[in-house]
Amino acid sequence: MRGEGMLEYLLILVLVAVVVVALLTVLQPEITQIIDNVQQGLQGAVN
Repeated sequence: MRGEGMLEYLLILVLVAVVVVALLTVLQPEITQIIDNVQQGLQGAVN
């Protein structure tokens, strides 16, 4: 019985990991743009 519960938690964890990787893959261009904007803003503040 205890092993079944651990297996269920493992399957949920794997599913969450797959969803996170899929979202990051889809949103990668937007994330890159946001990071570039922040970097440019920081460089402008330093100069």
